[in-house]
Amino acid sequence: MLEGDSSFYVLDHKTMSAKKTRSPLQNTVRVTDDLKRQFEDLLNDTLKKDSSDPSIRKDFYQRSVHLKSLVDTNRETLHNLKKADEPAPVGNYDQRKEDEDRRLIQLSQKLQNLAKALSRGDGDLKEASEDEEESEGEEEDEGEDQDNDYEEDEEEEEEDEEEEEGLDLTAKEFITLGDFQAQQKDDLTFKKGEVLQILNRKPDGWWVAQNSKGIRGLVPKTYLQVYSGDNHSPDPNEGESAEEEEEAAEEATDSKNRPETDSTSQLSASKRTQEMSATDALTTMGTIPAGFRSSTLAQLLKQGDQYRSSRYLQPELTASQLAFKDLSWDLERGGIQPLPTRVALVFTLWSCKMIPLPGASIQILSRHVRHCLFDGTKVLSNIHTVRATWLPKNSRTWTFSPRVTGILPSMLDGDCFVRSASQFPEIGILFEVGVTYIRSSTGERGELSCGWTFLKLFDASGIPIPSKTYELTLNGGNPYEQGVEVDPSISRRANSGVFNQMMTHRRQPRLLVKLRSVNRRRREMLSLLPETLVGSMCQVPLLVFYRQILGDVLLKERVNMQNIDLICNPLLATFPRLMDQPDIMDALRSGWAEKLNSLKRSEKGDPEFLKSTFIQVYHDTAYPLLQSTFLQEPRWADDETEAARWKAIADFLKQNREKDGALHYLLSPDCLHKPFDMSEITYDFLDASRTSVLTA
Repeated sequence: MLEGDSSFYVLDHKTMSAKKTRSPLQNTVRVTDDLKRQFEDLLNDTLKKDSSDPSIRKDFYQRSVHLKSLVDTNRETLHNLKKADEPAPVGNYDQRKEDEDRRLIQLSQKLQNLAKALSRGDGDLKEASEDEEESEGEEEDEGEDQDNDYEEDEEEEEEDEEEEEGLDLTAKEFITLGDFQAQQKDDLTFKKGEVLQILNRKPDGWWVAQNSKGIRGLVPKTYLQVYSGDNHSPDPNEGESAEEEEEAAEEATDSKNRPETDSTSQLSASKRTQEMSATDALTTMGTIPAGFRSSTLAQLLKQGDQYRSSRYLQPELTASQLAFKDLSWDLERGGIQPLPTRVALVFTLWSCKMIPLPGASIQILSRHVRHCLFDGTKVLSNIHTVRATWLPKNSRTWTFSPRVTGILPSMLDGDCFVRSASQFPEIGILFEVGVTYIRSSTGERGELSCGWTFLKLFDASGIPIPSKTYELTLNGGNPYEQGVEVDPSISRRANSGVFNQMMTHRRQPRLLVKLRSVNRRRREMLSLLPETLVGSMCQVPLLVFYRQILGDVLLKERVNMQNIDLICNPLLATFPRLMDQPDIMDALRSGWAEKLNSLKRSEKGDPEFLKSTFIQVYHDTAYPLLQSTFLQEPRWADDETEAARWKAIADFLKQNREKDGALHYLLSPDCLHKPFDMSEITYDFLDASRTSVLTA
C-alpha cells in the first residue's frame, strides 16, 4: 500500500484473494475491512492537509473515486459468491452475506459523498462524507438509497439524521404511523396508533421497542412519531378511525356508481391496507431496486374471479338480462354469429432485457409477464400471464417460447391475442414484468413488479398503430405512478454527451413486443370468441369449440329463449375451470391434436362431427383429471407441485392411449375420485354469465 500526496491507495483484489486460505466469504470480509481502513486514512489526510489547494483537492478526489471503484468491485465479487463455494458449512450464510453487502453499500456511499464534496469545493469534508441521509435519493448507486448504516460507530451521524427528520432524541415514547408486520423473528409487529417505548436507538434505523404488553422487538424508525400525549392513539382492536370510516363510507358510495371494471378504487384500497408491506422492507434493506413494487396485477387476480379468464369466457348478458350480448345464432351458417370487434390483434412477446437482479437474500421462483387491456385508469379485460425463460449466464435477459405445440406448457407461449369492443380512445395493453419470490430467511412468498409499460393501440386520430416490433421502456412503480424509474442509479451514472446518453438508454430495462397482422383464418377464429378476452393463441381452437358448443346448447337446443332450467352438460359446467389450470388445458390440447391427426380429410371437413369428437376427447382427458384425486392442488410457481402434476398427467394420457379412452380409469376399483357433486355436470347459465356494463 502506497502513501503520499499524489498517490492512490492501491488494492490488488485478485492478489489479495489468492493469498487467503480462508473461505471466499471470509476473504471478502477481510478485503472490506482493508478498504474501510483506507477510507479512514484518506479522510484523515483530507482533514490534515490544506484541501483548499486545487492540486491537493484533485488528488484527494481521484483517490476517493479509485477507492470507490475497488469497493464496487468487492461488492460485485460478494454478489457472485454462492454457499456451495464454501469449503466448509457456514452458519447463517445468507444473513452474513447480506450484512456484508450493507457494509459495502455504506462505504461506497461515503466515498461518493466525499468525492462530491471535493468536486464542488466544500469546506467541511468530514461532514460531507458522513451526511448520508441528505445525499440519499439523489446519489444512490444500484439501490444504495434504500440501505441504512448498521455500524455502531456511526452514532453521531445517526443523531444528525434524526434531527433532520424532526425526531426528538430525548423522547422515550413514540406513536406508530401505520401497520407493520414482522419480517424477521426479532421484529415487533404493531398496528397504527400504538404507543411504543423505545429502549435502544440503533444506527441502522431499526430501534428496540417495547409495546404495552411488554413484548420487545425491532421496529423501523420511519414508522414512528414522538408521542406527546395529544396524539390520537386508538386501540388497534377498535377498528378504523373516524377519518378512515368517513373515507370508507365515501368509497362505498362512489363504488355503487362505478362500472365493475373500475379497478382504481380497488387498487388504492389494497394499497392502503398493505401500506407497510414486505416490499417496503426489501427496499429498505436494499435487496431490490428502488423502482420495484408489489405486483399490481397479481393483487387484482387474488380479488376473486373478476379478472380471471374463466369469467370472461362465459356468455355476457345485455343490461336488461333478457338476451345474450355476445352470443347470437346465424341461420345461414348454422352456428354462432361472428363478432367483429374494434380491437382484434395478435402479438408476440420476444424478450425482456436489462431486468435488474434482486439481492441474494431472496430466491426467484418464477419470471413472467402479466398483461391486460387498460385505459390508463381501469383494467378492461382478464389478466393473462406468460412465463419467461432465462439462462444463468445472462439472467438479466428473459425470453419467451412462441408457437407452443404438443405437451409443452401453453404458459410459455409468447403468441397472444387481444379482443375488445371497448370504444375508449386511450385503450392499450398494459404489460407488467414481474417475479414470484421467496425470502430465504423467513420462507415468505410474494410477487414483485420489476417494471411496467403501456402500448397504446390507437394514435391521436383514432388510427390503429402499425404492425411492427416495439421496444418499450419499462417504468418503475405501479401503473398509477408516473416518472418513476426501475433503477434510478442508471440515470445518475450517465455522463454528458450523445454517446453516453445512448448507452444509458440501452441499459434501461425494456420489453420487446412484435405486433402481428392477422390473416383471414385467424381473424375468423378470433371472431367466434367473446367480445373481450386476452389469452394464448395455442388455446384458440379449444376455446372456439367451447363457444360453438355453448351456442348449440343455449341458442339451438333450448326449448325456448325464456327457459332457464339447469342444463346437464359436463363440458359446459367444467370447461371454464381449465383456464385456471393450464396444465389440464394442455392435456386436452395434446389429446385433441392426436385425435385430429387420426381423422380422415372428409371427417375434418364436417363441423358437427368435429364437435362431437371434441366432446369425446374432453370426456377422456380434461373431465377425469378435474375430478381426480391423484393430482395435487395447483400452486403457482411451485416447481415440485408443477412437476408432480405434469408427471401424473403424462402417465394418465399414456394409459388413455393404451386403453383407448378413460373408461377404464373411471370404472376401475383402484382409482379414487372426488365425491360426486351436481356442479360437475350441471350448467346454470344465469349464474355463470356476466351482465353487460355500459362503457364509453
